[in-house]
Amino acid sequence: MTRHAALLLLTLAATLAGCDALDPYPAAPRAAPPGAPPVPRVAICYNTLTTSLAEVGAAAQQECSANTVAEPVDTDWYLQTCPLLLPARATFVCAAKK
Repeated sequence: MTRHAALLLLTLAATLAGCDALDPYPAAPRAAPPGAPPVPRVAICYNTLTTSLAEVGAAAQQECSANTVAEPVDTDWYLQTCPLLLPARATFVCAAKK
C-alpha cells in the first residue's frame, strides 16, 4: 500500500469515527411470525463493532411507547433495510410492563 493510499484510508476512517455515521438508528422491524401476539415492534440498525447491546436496547426503549419494555426477539444482517456500515438490525417487541 502506498503512502498516499494509507493516508487516504486513515483520513476516511477518522472522518467516519468523528461523525454520526455509525450511530444506531430506528428502522422498519421484521414482520411478526404467523400466530405471534399483535404487539408493537421496533427495530434498530447498528454496527456490532462500535455499538454495545446496551446502547441498542436503550435506543429501542426510546422507540417504544410509555409503560412498555423493549424486549429483543431477533437480529438479522440481510442488508435490505440497514446500510453497509450498520449491517445489523435488532428487532424488539414493546411488551407491557409487569
